[in-house]
Amino acid sequence: MGSTVSGRTEIGADWRVVDGVATAWFDAPSLIEGAALAGRVVELSAEIVVDLRATGVRVRLDSDEHAEAVSAAARELGLAANPAVLQHLSVVFESANPSAVMGFWRPVLDYAPGEDGGLADPLRRDPAIRIQQSTEPRPLRNRIHLDVVRPAAAVEQARPGEPSGPYGACHTDPDGNEVDLVPGDALTERVGTADWQAVFSAMACYRVTSPAQQRDLAAAAATLADDTRFPLLVDLRPGLVIIDSGKDQAEDDAHGLDLDFTDLAANLQRAARALGATADPGLPRFVQLFLDAADVAAVRAFWVAALGYTPDRRAGVTDIHDPRRLNPVLVFQELDASDTDRRRQRNRIHVELAVPSDLARARLATALAAGGRLLDESEDRRRIADPEGNELVIVSGA
Repeated sequence: MGSTVSGRTEIGADWRVVDGVATAWFDAPSLIEGAALAGRVVELSAEIVVDLRATGVRVRLDSDEHAEAVSAAARELGLAANPAVLQHLSVVFESANPSAVMGFWRPVLDYAPGEDGGLADPLRRDPAIRIQQSTEPRPLRNRIHLDVVRPAAAVEQARPGEPSGPYGACHTDPDGNEVDLVPGDALTERVGTADWQAVFSAMACYRVTSPAQQRDLAAAAATLADDTRFPLLVDLRPGLVIIDSGKDQAEDDAHGLDLDFTDLAANLQRAARALGATADPGLPRFVQLFLDAADVAAVRAFWVAALGYTPDRRAGVTDIHDPRRLNPVLVFQELDASDTDRRRQRNRIHVELAVPSDLARARLATALAAGGRLLDESEDRRRIADPEGNELVIVSGA
């Protein structure tokens, strides 16, 4: 998992410590130009975590050793840092029995123990789970639950008992927190897309054996996606390249593009195999948060503002997403307004938002202006309730 940077809030003007990790975002006008920086970064160290997007590149370091070299490479390529967009979401469970809760969620998510005593995604893509001790009784159903989508074989192996619910996918942990553990499927029956899984997004995970192979695959993916104007997600991890459409973005109406995504997937697979990369079909995973609300419009508007998220443009879809698709999707569904006891009960799950120290005050003001209510505040933590009591904790500093 690597270590985190502690005791530092700034490492050069481009960098901020976010959730304990030295992080920078460099704006880029295209995937191709972002891939040029990503390629330079992975050649500095195989341990650097890089997220390539159509609008820029996020770089996370386990130490500040390479910060200046990354910044220098960005400057040479004409890419400017934008610290104002940096943030990181985690999910916090409050439990009287943290070890039992952790024992349930670890196989469901295929996470590893985190340095903070919680659970962390080894791929550093999906939100960490933090578990806090609590003795407050909360017997009713939460208004927040998780969806986890993984390949069918992985779901079968991880399944914690018989599922329930209308889709036959719901499981509950020892405290009653719910997860819909959903089996993915092959993207298509086409021979040329065998590397791809449909896990609410279209995803292929490729093992690579050298920084040069990783760089070349990222560059090839960027070129193919830019040629079609598709805003592909390309994440570079030690020995790995993850290529992802984003949730529901492979659908024809997602972007208004004249594109059959399966054609792009086939071209990406062909490029990856030509470079000697090998697909790992067990790795794809998608995690999102579901919030129940009596007034969906008001609650959704709060979270759009507080997180700086973007609503899905399609009619009838309540999803909101990080405009850079670096943090989890939130989905809203209607709750029976007459279920007053459940609405009054404090959730066992809340969302934690880490932001740079110099942005925390502004983010708090934005959340309060959007209908939030400040519950308590310390030097580096602000706990806010949305219009229906779902909680967001804004964390700043290292």
